[in-house]
Amino acid sequence: MPMAMSSIFTITLLAWFINIPRTSSANQEAKVFMVLMEDEPVVMMSSLRGSEDIAMYKRRMTQEHDVFLQSVLEEGSYVKLYSYTHLLNGFAIHAKGEEALWEYYNSNTIRSRSGDALFFRARARILDGRRATYAGRAPVVASYSSRGPDVNNAILEAADVLKPNIMAPGSSIWAAWSPNSEGDVYTKGQSFALLSGTSMATPHIAGIAALIKQKHRHWSPAAITSAMMTTADVLDHSGAPILAQHKNRLAPATPFDFGAGSVNPSRAIDPGLVFDAYFKNYLQFLCAVPGVDDMSIRRAVGVGCPAKRKEWCSDLNAASVTVSNLVGSRKVKRRVTNVADADEKYTVTVREPAGVKVRVTPEAFKISVNASRFIRLHLEATQRTNAYTFGEMVLSGSKNHVVRVPIAVFVSSSIGRS
Repeated sequence: MPMAMSSIFTITLLAWFINIPRTSSANQEAKVFMVLMEDEPVVMMSSLRGSEDIAMYKRRMTQEHDVFLQSVLEEGSYVKLYSYTHLLNGFAIHAKGEEALWEYYNSNTIRSRSGDALFFRARARILDGRRATYAGRAPVVASYSSRGPDVNNAILEAADVLKPNIMAPGSSIWAAWSPNSEGDVYTKGQSFALLSGTSMATPHIAGIAALIKQKHRHWSPAAITSAMMTTADVLDHSGAPILAQHKNRLAPATPFDFGAGSVNPSRAIDPGLVFDAYFKNYLQFLCAVPGVDDMSIRRAVGVGCPAKRKEWCSDLNAASVTVSNLVGSRKVKRRVTNVADADEKYTVTVREPAGVKVRVTPEAFKISVNASRFIRLHLEATQRTNAYTFGEMVLSGSKNHVVRVPIAVFVSSSIGRS
C-alpha cells in the first residue's frame, strides 16, 4: 500500500511489559516503550531494572533506535523501518492504562533491597480482543514489482509471452536471513528479517508448487504453472478489481502488472483443466523466436529445430494468450486436459481486448477425465491501438471449476492477415 510522506507525525505511545532473555540467575524485567509514527513502529526506548547485562542491553538497543529516530526527525520526512534488531514477546496497552497496570504489577512483585525482582505474583487474563479492521485495499501490486511485457532480444522487441506469470506476497515478509549479510545495519547478525522483493514472492510460489506436486505427483512443471495461473484471483478482498501502485497513483492492475492474478493455493490444487507442455513444445517455441537460428538452439538445448516449425511463439500451449504484433488477424490454438476426478461440461466466454474481435471454437464442450481437446481462438484486429489491450477467456465448468486465461494483444494494423 502507498505510504504517506509528511513532515507532521502522528505519535502514539505504547507500553510493553516483557521478560528479557535471562543472562544470569536473577529474574530480570523491563518496561519498553514503542513509538508509532504514521501508525508505523519506528523506535523502541527502554526503562530497565536488573543486572549490568540488562544495562548493556538497554544501551545497545536505545542507541541504535535513538539514532534512527533522530535522523528521521532531522530530515523532516518519514522513512519506514522494515526490520528490527530485537524480538519482544509481550502485549501492548495505551498510555492511559499503562500507569494503573504498572502500579498493579509493582504492588504484586517482590523485590530485593537492590530493586531486583525476586517473585512475580501479578496475574492477568486475555479475554476477547479487538477485531482487526482493514480500511485499505489488498492485495495491491507493489510499485517495485516487475512489469511486462516480456522481450525477445537485446533490442527489446516484445515477445508473444505473458510476463509476469502470477503475483504472490512479497512486501515486508518475515523471512530467514543470513547473520553474515552486510546488506543492512539493522539486520546484520540476525537470523530473521522483514524483507521485500521477488526473492520473497518466489518462495511462496515454490512452496505452493511443492504442495501441488505432492497432491499430483505426475504433473509436469507446465501443468503446475497452469493450475496456479488459471485459478488466480483478479479481485481483492473487497470484491473489487486488484489495484497496482504506479507513480503517485493507484490504478486497476493489468496482466502486465500481476500476470494471471494473485495466487490462490486452495483452488490451484483442483484447477479442473490444465494447459500442459513438454520439451518438444518449448523447442518449437524457441525455434519460432525471431532472429534465433538453428545453431543457437542446438548449442542451448543439444538438439536442433524440427523440420516442421511453429509459425508463432503464441502457439506455445500456455495458460495465457499474448500477441505482441497483431496485423490483421491470427489463429491461436490451445489444448486443455481434464485433471479433475469426473467428466465435466464447460462453456466458454470471452472479454475482448479493445481493438480486437475474438471468436472461440467450441463455445461449449464436454471433456472426460484425463482426456484432452483443442480450443481455437481467432483474433481479428478491428482498430489500430499502438498499445497493449487486455481481455480474458473464461471456461466455466458444470462442477464449479473456473479456468481463467488472460489475453494481451498489441494491434499494429487492422489491415492484412498474419
